[in-house]
Amino acid sequence: MTLELVKGDFNAFFRVPFEVYPSDSPYVSPMRSDLKKYLDPKQNPMLKSGGALEFYVVKRDGRPVARATAHRHRQSNERHGWARTCFGYFDAADDADAIDLLFAAITDFARRHGDTEIVGPFNLTAMQMVGMVTEGFEHAPTTDMMWNPPWLPKHLERLGFAAEFPMMTWGFRPDEVDENRLLRGGARDILNSPDWTFAPITRRDFKVRMEEGRLCLNAGFDQNPMFVPLTAEEFQFQAGEMMWVMDPTLSAIIHHKGEPAGVVICIPDLNPFVRHAGARYGVRMIWSWLRGLFAPKRAVIILYSVRPEHHGKGVNAAMLHRVVEALKKGKYQYCGGTWIADVNGPSLSYVNRLGAERLHRTHLFRKAVA
Repeated sequence: MTLELVKGDFNAFFRVPFEVYPSDSPYVSPMRSDLKKYLDPKQNPMLKSGGALEFYVVKRDGRPVARATAHRHRQSNERHGWARTCFGYFDAADDADAIDLLFAAITDFARRHGDTEIVGPFNLTAMQMVGMVTEGFEHAPTTDMMWNPPWLPKHLERLGFAAEFPMMTWGFRPDEVDENRLLRGGARDILNSPDWTFAPITRRDFKVRMEEGRLCLNAGFDQNPMFVPLTAEEFQFQAGEMMWVMDPTLSAIIHHKGEPAGVVICIPDLNPFVRHAGARYGVRMIWSWLRGLFAPKRAVIILYSVRPEHHGKGVNAAMLHRVVEALKKGKYQYCGGTWIADVNGPSLSYVNRLGAERLHRTHLFRKAVA
């Protein structure tokens, strides 16, 4: 049986999870066209602005059994003083030799770029999908959540990687939420004040609202670990296609006296639809549409952020209260939430007030480069 490392074979890269994970596993692939776009140095702003990326596939007797990217986020390294190679889109069979060969290539990439550590997974930055699942493998991910089988973190530990930066994903059932628990402090005053207004994010004003959202995100997340402010091009690249899947009752910008003060982005969970369609546009997608999988009963909160000058006023609580009300009116049965770090006490307190359950425990894995 022979092993072969191949660089830049996109078709094989896309196929790996379908080859090595059982058909009933919770894994959901990104859309094939989206994945191709993320890896394209002519389209991805991270790569156009000085980042570097290579992607690898390990084949065993011609069958793709392991994959990952090795990449550098230049702005992240410069902002935080790191010399870091990241790995991402790490999926593999429970095959030690194949994974060893894969990470030998990633280590070689790090050495060629003069980096002193390898950290991941990042798909592809800290403002996209982050972390490896270490507990909660039985839970299905919603849109923008990672999922991996339990053998992958074990292989990373075998290779000398250490788990760090603990995080969690979470979820709740809207009908079980006591909205009054969210209305502490000034949140109730905000909802009753003419100075505070919500502007839904609709297709008609999508670009204007999303630019306001970007500004609120950059301001509110500025002191968060690993954060790098997003340019307008980056935000559009990552979030532009949300316009076609938005439920305008869920996402909004909150304004204070006409100026954007906070953003909450909550979208329908498209994972059942993407999964049934095989993560490709085509006949299966049409069939998925006809089966009603594009009318989901699940949603996911992608992010919420408040500008620093409005911290401590109850703005986050007011935004989440609005989301919960909209989920109930829309008859959504479940709502997930993307990763929150253990160090983010304020966000965790809101999760607790929602009565949310932890879905996945996730970590980054880091190793020094000798």
